[in-house]
Amino acid sequence: MDETTYDILLFVNGIKERIAKAHGSQCGFCTPGFVMSMYTLLRNNPQPTEEDIEDACEGNLCRCTGFRPILDGFKTFSKSYCCKKELLESERQAQENDLDCKLYKLSDLMDYDPSQDLIFPPELLVLKDKPAESLQINGNNITWFRPSSLDELLLLKREYPKAKLVIGNTEVGIETKFKDISYPIITSPSEILDLNTEKHTNEGIEIGGCVSLSKMNKILSDAIEKLPEYKTRTFTAIVEMLRWFASRHVRNVGSIVGNIMTASPISDLNPLFLASKSKVYIQSAGNEKKVVTMDESFFTGYRRTRLDDDEVVISILIPFTAENEYVLGFKQARRRSDDISIVNAGMRVIIEKSSKQSTHIVKDCTLSFGGMAPTTVIARRASSSLIGREWNKDLTELIIPLLNEDIPLSFSTPGGMVEYRKALACSFFFKFYLTVTSRLLPPEDLAAAEIPTSYLSATSVFKKDPTRSIQVFEKPDPNQPDNDALRRPMVHTSALKQATGEAVYCDDMPKFENELFAGLVLSQRAHAIIESVDYKDALSMPGVHSHVTADDIKGFNSFGVIQPDDEELFATKEVTCIGQMIGVILADTKESAIKAAKAVRVVYKDLTAILTIEEAIQANSFYPFDNNIQVEDIEQEIEKSDRVLEGDIRIGGQEHFYLEPQSCLALPKLESGEMEIFAPIQGPSLLQESACRVLGVPLNKVVCRVKRLGGGFGGKESRTLLVGIATSVSAQKSKRPVRCVLDRDIDMSTTGTRHPYLFNYKIGFSTSGVINALHLRMYANCGNSLDLSPAVMQRSVLTCSSCYRIPHFEISSYLCKTNIPSNTAFRGFGSPQGVFAMETILSEIAVDCGITQLQVREINLFQDGDITHYDDVVEESRAQLVLNEVIRRSDFHRRQIDIESYNRENRWMKRGISVIPLGYPIGYPIKFMNQGAALVMIYTDGSILLNHGGVEMGQGLHTKMTQICSHILEVPAEKIHMIETNTSNVPNSVQTAASMTTDLSGGAVVNACEKLRDRIKPYQEANPKGKWEDWIRAAYFDRVNLSANGFYSVPGLVPDSKGNKGKTYLYRTFGAAVSEVEIDTLTGDFHPLRTDIVMDIGKSLNPAVDIGQIEGGFIQGMGLFTLEEHGFSSSGYLLTRGAGTYKIPSSNDIPNEFYVYLLPNVPNKRAVYSSKGIGEPPLVLGLSVLFAIKDAITAARQDAGVGNAFRLDSPATCERIRMACNDHITASFHEALQLPICDNKAQSRLSLTNNNRRDVLRE
Repeated sequence: MDETTYDILLFVNGIKERIAKAHGSQCGFCTPGFVMSMYTLLRNNPQPTEEDIEDACEGNLCRCTGFRPILDGFKTFSKSYCCKKELLESERQAQENDLDCKLYKLSDLMDYDPSQDLIFPPELLVLKDKPAESLQINGNNITWFRPSSLDELLLLKREYPKAKLVIGNTEVGIETKFKDISYPIITSPSEILDLNTEKHTNEGIEIGGCVSLSKMNKILSDAIEKLPEYKTRTFTAIVEMLRWFASRHVRNVGSIVGNIMTASPISDLNPLFLASKSKVYIQSAGNEKKVVTMDESFFTGYRRTRLDDDEVVISILIPFTAENEYVLGFKQARRRSDDISIVNAGMRVIIEKSSKQSTHIVKDCTLSFGGMAPTTVIARRASSSLIGREWNKDLTELIIPLLNEDIPLSFSTPGGMVEYRKALACSFFFKFYLTVTSRLLPPEDLAAAEIPTSYLSATSVFKKDPTRSIQVFEKPDPNQPDNDALRRPMVHTSALKQATGEAVYCDDMPKFENELFAGLVLSQRAHAIIESVDYKDALSMPGVHSHVTADDIKGFNSFGVIQPDDEELFATKEVTCIGQMIGVILADTKESAIKAAKAVRVVYKDLTAILTIEEAIQANSFYPFDNNIQVEDIEQEIEKSDRVLEGDIRIGGQEHFYLEPQSCLALPKLESGEMEIFAPIQGPSLLQESACRVLGVPLNKVVCRVKRLGGGFGGKESRTLLVGIATSVSAQKSKRPVRCVLDRDIDMSTTGTRHPYLFNYKIGFSTSGVINALHLRMYANCGNSLDLSPAVMQRSVLTCSSCYRIPHFEISSYLCKTNIPSNTAFRGFGSPQGVFAMETILSEIAVDCGITQLQVREINLFQDGDITHYDDVVEESRAQLVLNEVIRRSDFHRRQIDIESYNRENRWMKRGISVIPLGYPIGYPIKFMNQGAALVMIYTDGSILLNHGGVEMGQGLHTKMTQICSHILEVPAEKIHMIETNTSNVPNSVQTAASMTTDLSGGAVVNACEKLRDRIKPYQEANPKGKWEDWIRAAYFDRVNLSANGFYSVPGLVPDSKGNKGKTYLYRTFGAAVSEVEIDTLTGDFHPLRTDIVMDIGKSLNPAVDIGQIEGGFIQGMGLFTLEEHGFSSSGYLLTRGAGTYKIPSSNDIPNEFYVYLLPNVPNKRAVYSSKGIGEPPLVLGLSVLFAIKDAITAARQDAGVGNAFRLDSPATCERIRMACNDHITASFHEALQLPICDNKAQSRLSLTNNNRRDVLRE
């Protein structure tokens, strides 16, 4: 650590040090955001609890780590956590003997001293108590007012009645950036005292319109603590809803009235305000004052209220509740925290005892819903129909048809999920009824009300316990020298720089004096002829320099990974997806370039667009692909089996959601056509080669440089070429540096995703569940170009069997050519889709045979000597070993019994558990890609510069290479530095992918370092008491070459002279996971309670890095299989194009208990220092969560008296979970989303009806 970095760490008082030393920074792009969230918490609460720390982080996203190490590092600020951690680690250490469970030591962390924190500038604090001054800021297209008094605000409203009022800018910022809405006048009343008040009255609490949601939460929470419970039931409902309202970051700036006046139909608070009959105090520019009760007339249309343009909401009165009045709020979103609602509700009822004192009568009722109409609505008929009725279970049946009449949803309703949304509305009322009744009646009277105690699970409020975790790994050799870094949990070499914000990413590079910014001109049609393109208006805009089209290309206007002419760089005659590049606008600033790009006029002639797999099948739209596996007489083999099943399986796409967007900086040189390209790409040589093809120059004229990636996951393997080549062509034409950085929405809508798949299967097996023969058809939605789809499909074909033996296995595969952006590589590269299909088939075999899910997997595990369907011999299989170990460590069988007991006692909350084993082949099935190179240079001061062909994208590759170098040369890791990946230092490198780069680059580093070690050895022997620096200088003066290139090629992949035919994959990484989940059967909400993972990764080079990959991969896999849903409109427009609409797991979604165990004493002779590839396999183990959900659904269906065979596609979203839990509510809706598994030996046909058009949202 250099002195500057250490000073910065001291300056921030250890916050950044802790996230780094706890291994919570991988790619590092998200790290400063987490650091600032933690800093804010500590400035306000120097002694936080574990819960405080987890709450503070829930608004930050990370795609790499799985969140566990981030939370673990920050929780060291909690004294109680540190005590528990030391106790837990000590107990586990005593159990594990020679294994270790400490990835870092608490004693190595600096003590926290709040007095040393960086504080808010005192010179600005003195302004806090001064009266606010009026402010006016005039921009080019906007004027911003900040009035200091209510009178001034009303005057501005009179002058500018259409002006937008903003407090936190949480909604207007989105509208202006992503919806291109322009507001020429914006007024911010945030500093007006009259709008920041709090007043307690006899009627309730009146809160000023500019009060933030966080402050309102505190006001109401304080009232709940001080006042009688019955008076604060509305407050309690609001506070509970605010737990899941956006994130703390948003709640800190968003205001209560801002939320009301946005008039969003899915506002979480407005249903509660309507249900509770809250009142708003309004004042007009004419100084007219009035009080309006929020009722069904308040919202007059989509994003509209009954207020006139010159009126302002001064405050809102939230009323107290009466003793016999009950108010509750409900919300269901795709992700529990920091997500917008699918449906939400506010419900209020006043109940009186009848004169007979034995029944309760509804005196008043309001049922309000969001997400069911263009506005927040009150179900008037349902609400009024309840008044005067007895409060009993019959109401839950009565309410279903009434709600359907009040809030009908047509098939074409925006947002889809019609049946699910209807079911949610009814489920919310059912929960409301049970909750109110449980509070209304003493426990002993519930049975008389026909409410079994098992029903009370529907009334529980979700509360996540703080995360617990243990990581167990093998200790390094006790005889290993202290300065030898190999096999130690060494901190990521860039972690400290990433934590302090010093780490440089592509867009952090300083701006060049004459730099231009590139804005992409993108197609707005899924499939169309380009009739004309007019750049005239765009070129006349201020700041615009020029434009770039196919006419400016000196080489070829095409590129591709597998086929060089796979796709056009700039579309010339035809566009084949929305988001395809047509040209580039070059301007002085990013804003000017983007604005001008949108001004380019393109005239299209629309053609028929194919969007889904079903449409591609119907139109016979496929790319050529013949890498199938055929078995003679497969149908006969299947039919002669004891039992036969057929069915369909679907898995959707997945957005990479790397936090650093696609970007590039191209720097043209003034001679010989030379150029430097800086880009975050996994294959710098691939960009070099592709750019040169388009630029029309040889490879030796272009250098591609990569410092680090802010996440990649396969999304920066080939699709970065789009931005990289376009930027390079722009630089070549303009002869000026050109930078291009995509906004998140453009990135997501142009660069593709993981391939969605559809599977058709027919399988034959014995009565005991042993597989005999399988015919599997695979359809992948590839998009508008081939890209890497053949390789992805090949990986699916070869690895779908995972660790299972299938004696007769025929695979037919199809690459569907569609009009969506080209899908591409993603962590796992086709394996997750194929393994999901296999595990689903096994699950159905178990149901059909009446055996357990574990039994069907154990009896089909392959053994050493078995032959795979691609003719590799299985060797050193540890599938049974990891399976046995995870079952033992997770206490699987006892927990199964506990879960069965829990499910008997709880009707509406169910738990499930699942165990999934995995055998994951490592490597490239293409011979030439199994090579790596390195260059190691020793300088005369003894410092070492390490170069290799791999790219650091958070996976700790450079860290492991440093450790290998340290081990061989016997020097401390601090002496070794890795500047960047550079095609001029290590040429012709293969892409960093396939969990293989440690093997390839590591082998090359070993080769280079051993050469240097051998050259230095004579000088060590001549001067055994000397130091490293002495030996280096002696060698230098003796004219010894102190640089060495290394090379490594994977052995055993080709036939040899002994008759060995070679292997497709050299070895497998084995793993197994047990996951337990809890689902709410009435909403589809779920949460993982515990996950245990056991991995065979050989002998780990760095346990901290490897465990980080395991945890991060698992959570990303859990997102793929349960949460992340990709959607297009029927015109081919991507609907999920940002964090607001596409949800990856958050820190609130990880298991409460998260345990990782690295299998000891399992060296791997086929890779560098006995290690194994680990980047991709853990992702597939996320399947354990999906099948645990399926197990819980099965328990719910058993209670409902329906069959155990049902279809659960991936992702297992809350919608799919709810609609699979058949009950009296879902039975009311005729069109079910879940399709039954076909009966034994029944025929299954691929449905190609028009109804599949709605599946666009699933692709």
